[in-house]
Amino acid sequence: MRNSPADLPDYFSLVADIAAAKYLTHSVLSGSEEPPKVALLRLAQDIAPAAARWRVAPVRQLLDEARRRHEDDRAAADGWLAPRLHATMRMTRREAANSGLWNFLALVVAPDYVTWRHKGVTKDGERATADRFVGVHYKQTFARLWWAAEMFRDGDDYGPVVSACGIQDVLNTVLRFEVIDHRPTARAIVCLLERGVVRTGRDVNGLGTAINAAGSTLMYDVLAPDDGGDPEARRYWIGEAENVGPMPLDALPDGPEDGRIPQGSVDALVKRFEELFAEAPVRGKERDAEAKAEPSRSGVSLDKPYSPL
Repeated sequence: MRNSPADLPDYFSLVADIAAAKYLTHSVLSGSEEPPKVALLRLAQDIAPAAARWRVAPVRQLLDEARRRHEDDRAAADGWLAPRLHATMRMTRREAANSGLWNFLALVVAPDYVTWRHKGVTKDGERATADRFVGVHYKQTFARLWWAAEMFRDGDDYGPVVSACGIQDVLNTVLRFEVIDHRPTARAIVCLLERGVVRTGRDVNGLGTAINAAGSTLMYDVLAPDDGGDPEARRYWIGEAENVGPMPLDALPDGPEDGRIPQGSVDALVKRFEELFAEAPVRGKERDAEAKAEPSRSGVSLDKPYSPL
């Protein structure tokens, strides 16, 4: 059951984790029942001052469109939605780190989207897990997409975000590593995806683990310097939310013009990460390499990217 515009509040609010978690019943997780909206709204804390970037309707419209376009391939909705969610919900990282915002979106605005996107067969029946509603930033349904767009964009270019979302383990594994906060590191990982060096979920997990482990001894910010972007440009982009028009549905939106990542730094890390990946223990890597070199009799490659829900 989808919320109609008349059922929705005008603006986002915050719902604390402890308040939100108590409403995650089996019926809510399975999608057979909606969370008690009236009770949640009573517990919610308003975001002041009210602003266009906190309006609910544009976000709800994006979610409906993502579902319409990707009804038969739920995982593919992530790459379409992530940049548009980020460009609509314009905020600082500090604001985005407030889990109350994402709890409100998942429980009040779009619980139906959460169960549609993440419902799967568990020992307790067909349902979404609780952390898709109320969870850490790399698990919660909407937080993971906003942070993926924030971490993997190249300045105003959201193209790398779409590539990153193409393999679910980038969000499930890589997004949780602290080294991903270094912009050239994030961009270099996506470059390896785009070049086909890293192709499967197992590859991503192996590479991410190797990069994170090496990051304890290698200073990526020394090997690949980056100024971190222009904070003033970011603030201007956030302020422009008051005047932004409809979100483009068939072309990528523009992100904040806070500076592209230095190409020399990206190239340096791509070379280093290729070396780490070559040495990384990845289950099935040798078998996949053989399959790639020797196609099946039908001519179809045996190696397809692994993309779990």
